[in-house]
Amino acid sequence: MRTPPAHVAPPDRARKRRRLTGITLASAVVAALGGSGIYIAGAQAEEVAVPGRVQAEAFAAQSGAQTEGTGDADGGRNVGWLASGDWLRYDGVAITGTDLTARVASHNATGGTVELHLGSQTGQLLASFPITQTGGWQKWTTVTAKASGVPAGPQTVFAVMTSTSTSDFVNLNWFTFGPATGTSPSTSAVPSASPTPSSTPSTSPSTSAPAGGWVPVDQAKWSKELAAFNAIRPKAVPPGTTRVPEFHTDCGVANSAPDDPIVLPGLSGASHMHTFFGPKIDAFTTTDKLFSAANTCNAPGDKSAYWTPELRKDGKPVPIKSMRIYYGSRVKDPSTVKPFPPGLVVVEGDAKRQVDTPKNAGSNQFWCAGSAEIGRSADGNWPRCAPGGNLIFQLVFKDCWDGKNIDSPDHKPHMGDPVNGVCTGKYPVAVPDLSFMVNYQSLGGDGLSLSSGKPSSMHGDFMNAWEPDRLGDLVKSCLNQNAKCGIDTTFAGG
Repeated sequence: MRTPPAHVAPPDRARKRRRLTGITLASAVVAALGGSGIYIAGAQAEEVAVPGRVQAEAFAAQSGAQTEGTGDADGGRNVGWLASGDWLRYDGVAITGTDLTARVASHNATGGTVELHLGSQTGQLLASFPITQTGGWQKWTTVTAKASGVPAGPQTVFAVMTSTSTSDFVNLNWFTFGPATGTSPSTSAVPSASPTPSSTPSTSPSTSAPAGGWVPVDQAKWSKELAAFNAIRPKAVPPGTTRVPEFHTDCGVANSAPDDPIVLPGLSGASHMHTFFGPKIDAFTTTDKLFSAANTCNAPGDKSAYWTPELRKDGKPVPIKSMRIYYGSRVKDPSTVKPFPPGLVVVEGDAKRQVDTPKNAGSNQFWCAGSAEIGRSADGNWPRCAPGGNLIFQLVFKDCWDGKNIDSPDHKPHMGDPVNGVCTGKYPVAVPDLSFMVNYQSLGGDGLSLSSGKPSSMHGDFMNAWEPDRLGDLVKSCLNQNAKCGIDTTFAGG
C-alpha cells in the first residue's frame, strides 16, 4: 500500500532567482505551483496578438525552458529559466528581412547571447542577440540583430542560449523576423477564450491547430469515452474491503535511451538518459503508437508509457528492483474522479532543479524502504540504507485537469492540484492521482547521481494509453467507490 505524501512546497524554490525580485502583474496574480518552478497567472491575462511576432512560447520543441504568465505590455506568457545550453525550436518561420528583434528581460549581471541557428542547434548562424541585465526578470526591453541573410521559404529556427554564467540569464517573450508578412508559428500559446471547462465536454471535435504547445483534447472522442464511463455499473464492494481509492500496475523496464518523446519529440539522442517502463520508447513515440506496442505492465488494458531519469552509481546504471504505479485519489469525494482523457501526456517534477536535498529537506527525497536509514552520502543528498532494504523514490503527479488540453507548453500547466480537496477553478476535472514508486537495487550512499543531475531533479513522464473500457471500470469500481483494488477490479482487504 502506498504511503500518502505530504504535499508541502519545499522552502527552497526550484528557481532561487524568484527571491531576488517581487513581481507585480497588472492583470494577474502570480501563483507558485509547488516546487516545480512554474509560475502561471491566477487569472490568465489575455494576450494581444501583434502581426509578425513569433511568441517565444510557441516553440515546437525545447530543452530547459519553462513558461510563466508575463508582466510585459501585451500580456500572455513568456519563456523563462533559460540558462546556457538551453534552446527553443520554431518550425515554419518566414524570415522576411534582415532586421530582427527579440523581447527580453534579465536579472543576471553576466548576461549572454541568444543565437539563432537554422536547421539545428549547431546549424548556420542567422543572428545573435546580446543580452545584458535589464533590471529584473519582468523588466522588458527590445533588442535588435542583423540577419546574415534572408533564406527563402519556411525555416526551422533554433534559439540557443549561450553564457559564461551557470545560472539562468534571460527571459524571452517574442521575436520578429523582418516585416510582418508571410507565415509564422502561432502568435499565442494561450488558447482562445472558452467557457469554463467541465467534465461534460461539447460533442463537436476541435478543429483548431495546437497553439504554442497547447494541444486540445479531441472533444468528440472524449465525450464518447465519458458517456461509456458514465454507463458502467460498478462491481459490488464486498465486506472487508479496505476503503482506500486505489489500484495499481507493475511495469518492468522496457529500455533506456537519451530520448523524450514528450519534451523533445522527434529529436533522437537530444535528452538525458531515461529509463522507460511499459513499452519500448524512442523520440518518435506517440500515444497512438502505444496501443499496438508490446508492454511490460501487468494491469490488463494498460498500454501506457512511464519514464524517469536514469539513476547511476559511479557512472553506471543502477538496476531497477521494481516499478509500481499507483492510481488513487486525493480529492474529498472520490466519486467525482473521471478517467484520463484520450492522448493525455504529463510531466511531473523539474529536471532543471539542482538544489541540495539533505535529510528532512522536504520534497524530492530518496529514502530507504525495508530498512532504516543509517547515514547520508558525503554531500548529504542521498540516504544510506541498512542491509535488507533498498533505495526508493515516490513521485506524485497532479490530479486535477483543465478539461480542455491534453498537453501544454512545458507539459504541466494543463494539470493542477486540488484546492481544499476539490478540483475547481482552472482545473475542474478530477482524474486519477498517479504515484510512481521506483525501487532501486541499491543501498544508496556515495557515487549516486541522476542522468538529469542532483536528486532534486527527479521527474517523471506519463503517456496515457489505457484501453478506455479497462480504465473506466477501474475508476468506477475502485476509485469512485473508495475501494482498494489490485491490477484489476478484484477488491483487496487488510
